[in-house]
Amino acid sequence: MNPTSLSALAALSGSAVGGLTSFFSSWLGQSAQLRTQLFLNDKGRRQELYREFVDEASKDYIDSITTNTPDLTRLVALYALISRMRSASSPKVIEEAEKVAQLIVRSYTEPNMTFADLRSMINANAIDPLRHFSESCREELESLK
Repeated sequence: MNPTSLSALAALSGSAVGGLTSFFSSWLGQSAQLRTQLFLNDKGRRQELYREFVDEASKDYIDSITTNTPDLTRLVALYALISRMRSASSPKVIEEAEKVAQLIVRSYTEPNMTFADLRSMINANAIDPLRHFSESCREELESLK
């Protein structure tokens, strides 16, 4: 083989290897970036969903312990949030959300509470129906790291 041809072939081979290395390096970097972005979007979506549930459930709970007439539109909205969670959340989070919804529905049939009753519940730390739900959400979000 001609030394000139050998030299040209070596240069072409080196360029091809360098180009492929650069291509794969960029591809791997972009792939990792995309995975990270998708993960952060998923985590953010879950956090927003959990925040919406906490807001809605809090309002519904106060309504349920102070009145006997349920607002069906709000209860449907609460169950819709639980249904949205089913596609993204762990079974533990769903279970705790369902317990909160059941407590709210059950509270409508119980006697209404007065402000004095609420104050005594607050003093006894007994007015936090979302505690176990919130803890489950935190555990799930921490496990995603």
